[in-house]
Amino acid sequence: MSEVKLGLKENRNQFALLVLVNAFVGGMVGLERSILPEIATQEFAIAAKTAILSFIIVFGIVKAITNYYTGALANKVGRKNLLVIGWLIGIPVPLILMYAPDWNWIIVANVLLGINQGLTWSSTVVMKIDLVGEKQRGFAMGINEFAGYISVGLVAFFTGWIASEYGLRPYPFYLGIGLAGLGLITSWLFVKDTKHHVSLEISTSSVPRLKQIFWETTWKNKNLGSVSQAGLINNLNDGMAWGIFPILLASKSFDIEEIAIIVATYPLVWGIGQLFTGKMADVYCKKTMLKIGMLIQALALMPMVWATEMHEFVMLCVILGWGTAMVYPTFLATVAENTHPNDRAKSIGIFRLWRDLGYAIGAILTGIIADLFSLEIALAFVACLTLISAGIIQVRMKC
Repeated sequence: MSEVKLGLKENRNQFALLVLVNAFVGGMVGLERSILPEIATQEFAIAAKTAILSFIIVFGIVKAITNYYTGALANKVGRKNLLVIGWLIGIPVPLILMYAPDWNWIIVANVLLGINQGLTWSSTVVMKIDLVGEKQRGFAMGINEFAGYISVGLVAFFTGWIASEYGLRPYPFYLGIGLAGLGLITSWLFVKDTKHHVSLEISTSSVPRLKQIFWETTWKNKNLGSVSQAGLINNLNDGMAWGIFPILLASKSFDIEEIAIIVATYPLVWGIGQLFTGKMADVYCKKTMLKIGMLIQALALMPMVWATEMHEFVMLCVILGWGTAMVYPTFLATVAENTHPNDRAKSIGIFRLWRDLGYAIGAILTGIIADLFSLEIALAFVACLTLISAGIIQVRMKC
């Protein structure tokens, strides 16, 4: 076995492979971004917003729970093994989405997608942190999340374009078969486990162990708790954007191709932005990065209540994407910085449990508010929650 070293440059080949794998992971989520709400209304005649958003609710809950167990099992089962298992579970997803005879099968597909995302995305995150060690964690997470979310945006755009040209099903989901196949082959044959890198960092780490990992990550530790609540609110925003944006835009008479462009803009900027904000998280105060990022998100969401033109929505999605880019790699870098290597995988799993429950909470809250009042009031409500989250960061967190 070659000498084990920590660092981005020292492990660039494995790091690059994991970046590629995460692009495949993100693409699996992008399959649904533009067109699934349209499939609900056009093919299955579902009208209630809460019912349409049920696929996001299920996805969020399942992914959140899987994140937790991925973190808990990472040291026992092995990161690579969990990654491969995640891809095996993801293979049926595009096939079910292609040929689902009713909405219940769409829900089944999102149960599998939630498990797939929890296992694969969590594993690639933890493995990259293992490889780079203490330095450049923010930059490493920026590259990781860039790959995932640029893929979300690109696949969302292409599925929307394919749907506008050839219909909502089955052709847009052929992309998913390729993504799942490539993800499984790359992970199985080329990715190596990082357990030896973890052992090396344990021998040099001065970070104290967490006595109550769950509660300290959830709230008790001021830095970790601030990150967990902000992660939940951030993904509450994303769950709302995933489900409500296409419905809102359709209600304003945008066609499927225009919706695809607008919906894809947000994750594309989010993804590209992290190439810069990840490095910023290594240099600047993480508290400041998180606070400003959440404020920017709130300021982007509120004007959407009154927006009517395509260029207005595109510009607001650019701003929303940048705000999200400021917080995403900073979340993970903060968790890694505040945890011992032995605790890190589990703590990241707990953080991602709360973060991804935001998908479900966002879909439930915004769906109910949209059904009782309007889509615009649902947007305004989420913007207010995001402002409150920024305030919690300001009060509790330290640089």
